[in-house]
Amino acid sequence: MNSPSTAHETVIQLPVQAPRPGVQQSALVARLADTHGAAWVDETSIAAWAAQGGDRVVLFAGDAVRFPEGQDVAVVLPELRRCASRRFEIAVVPREREDALARRYGSNRWPTLLFLRDGAYVTTLSGMHDWGDYLQAVEAALAMPTGRAPTIGIPLVSAHAAGSACR
Repeated sequence: MNSPSTAHETVIQLPVQAPRPGVQQSALVARLADTHGAAWVDETSIAAWAAQGGDRVVLFAGDAVRFPEGQDVAVVLPELRRCASRRFEIAVVPREREDALARRYGSNRWPTLLFLRDGAYVTTLSGMHDWGDYLQAVEAALAMPTGRAPTIGIPLVSAHAAGSACR
């Protein structure tokens, strides 16, 4: 469904899937959607959200009790976006869907920021960091090229690849 647009821009709104009412969500993670315009994504909606283009960052906050630093990342993520040299959109994953979606992108640490660009994988950034280090790491991630997500499996490399360590 398209929203009204001006001559210079078109806004496309995808249905946002909020978490199921019975599942307890962190208030700080929910605030990202309610106050900062983050989308709720899961394994069925992330591809359409990411395909909207540009740089996109998905927060996997993890369980608030087991991984309290995920709540810190939820708080600083809008500030990281505000201070970064490149604009990026934010999404959050409902807690009960995080494990399945994290596996798809080879992530097994919480909290994690998943960076996507134009629908393709870029990198992940795990943990909470000091402000200067965090902003520098986000800038580095935004400058990286897209690539293959490090899912389960061993990437195949040609035996004739330049600089191959295998002899």
